Amino acid sequence: MDSTDRVIRHFHDSIHTKQKAMDQLAPRIVEAAGIMVASLANEGKILSCGNGGSAGDAQHFSSELLNRFEMERPGLPAVALTTDSSTITSIANDYAYEEIFSKQVRALGQSGDVLLAISTSGNSGNVLAAVRAAHERGMPVVALTGRDGGAMAELYQAGDVEIRIPSSVTARIQEVHLLVIHCLCDLIDHSLFGGK
Repeated sequence: MDSTDRVIRHFHDSIHTKQKAMDQLAPRIVEAAGIMVASLANEGKILSCGNGGSAGDAQHFSSELLNRFEMERPGLPAVALTTDSSTITSIANDYAYEEIFSKQVRALGQSGDVLLAISTSGNSGNVLAAVRAAHERGMPVVALTGRDGGAMAELYQAGDVEIRIPSSVTARIQEVHLLVIHCLCDLIDHSLFGGK
């Protein structure tokens, strides 16, 4: 297979995964957006976390809320727990890497806030700890996962929503996670501010 064919195959695989996810996940995305809208409408905030590419997705989501997505509107309260290197490294050094998000959730999270927990495998130890911490604080969790949902699938409580991408390929899962994030931002904007 030559390079052009490889690129075309990636596009086809991405399209197929998105079509499969669309059929399965649209109601869950709407449900997750509803949880976020309810929090924001009641002066709550959304905390987000993940590792690697999922850290980038957490930051992407919070930037779309804090600044703007596709319409002019006031900024919305969102915090990516992945961005403060001093906090992350001090927690990892003094305690453990697994606690870099959970300690922040316990310090910043309040009942009625939402945790957006992103893990392609559902097995990231520090994201699992953040989910547990969110539950301790009375926060619902919106989880973006893939594969079989991993260990995170055992942690959900009433009021949580898992959006599990139907793929075992990390790149495809991440591509759909980004689309889900854009859907969430659009639904939040439309619900809170109307518009086209």
